[in-house]
Amino acid sequence: MGRTDPDTMGSMKDPKTAYTTGDAQVDERLWEMLSELPVSDAQLVFEMMTTALALAKDPISRLDRKIANTALKEMRYAFDVFAPYRNTRKATVFGSSRTAKGRPEYALARDFARTIADRDWMIVTGAGPGIMEAGHEGAGGTRSFGVNIVLPFEATANPFIAGDPKLINFKYFFTRKLMFIKESDAFVLMPGGFGTLDEAFELLTLIQTGKSDLHPIVMLDVPGGTYWKSFDRYLREELLAFGYIDESDLNLFTYTDDIDRAVEEIEGFYRIYHSQRYVNNRLILRLNVAPSEELLASLSEEFADILEGPVVEVGPSSGEVRDNDVVDLPRIALNFDRIHAGRLRTLINRLNSAVV
Repeated sequence: MGRTDPDTMGSMKDPKTAYTTGDAQVDERLWEMLSELPVSDAQLVFEMMTTALALAKDPISRLDRKIANTALKEMRYAFDVFAPYRNTRKATVFGSSRTAKGRPEYALARDFARTIADRDWMIVTGAGPGIMEAGHEGAGGTRSFGVNIVLPFEATANPFIAGDPKLINFKYFFTRKLMFIKESDAFVLMPGGFGTLDEAFELLTLIQTGKSDLHPIVMLDVPGGTYWKSFDRYLREELLAFGYIDESDLNLFTYTDDIDRAVEEIEGFYRIYHSQRYVNNRLILRLNVAPSEELLASLSEEFADILEGPVVEVGPSSGEVRDNDVVDLPRIALNFDRIHAGRLRTLINRLNSAVV
């Protein structure tokens, strides 16, 4: 089968460049079927159908096909549930399912969720007990998503999200993790076990490597708690000291024991910065407020170590216009080296602290 970069494909049939079945007659039949259906992004749908047919022919096991089938169905359903809330900011809360209701960590998670929900954010968390239940209790069902993993020892959802149409059940951790990260604008981690640490390191890895957009990551502990202080010390003494990470990587997260400080970190990240997108290998930062020429010159000079050339103001690209991707917002373009995510985070902090 021929392969092209899916990001470069249009929505119309292009037999010269498209990902195809390799059989012209089958391709034609698929396109005839699509022409009779009310589908969006026909080229992408054609390619998904082509992949399904390839899976049918490949010398793989039935289990492999079942994994692909279940994963696609889980993603489709989750995309559909989140779609009506696409323009509402969301914060994912991670933490231990074993945190009892009487623990101060439970109260902290509940109060954080209530505080940020009162500021028109929504909470995304698992649907189990402990910190997940605290998040749903604090935010309330109207402002909660339950992204549940089906486990033999957590058979039912907590009472604050059970029966809610925004409760989504997943068989696979990898599809569940995709939704946590794809659909959220901020991440708050409470003390927890293997799963919480897994999420912490995955978030940091995805952002450090550029596989995820930059987002605020807040590690929240109770006053006097040592969980995230110990985590930070481990990173410095065992990773940074031996050169496994750069010092700027430590800018990718913050830890605090204060709810107001956590909310300030999250909302402050979106004060001027809005979102990002790569266009023709240039990083485009979409902003809530147009920057001054003086600010752009200052950023260009301060961050010359991670940029090739100056930071410049640009208009929306053709791809952004095609996708109706916040085309009304001002934006700047950076030739970013794609390596130093921690320094890029500092650049965004400078933007957000600018006087406007």
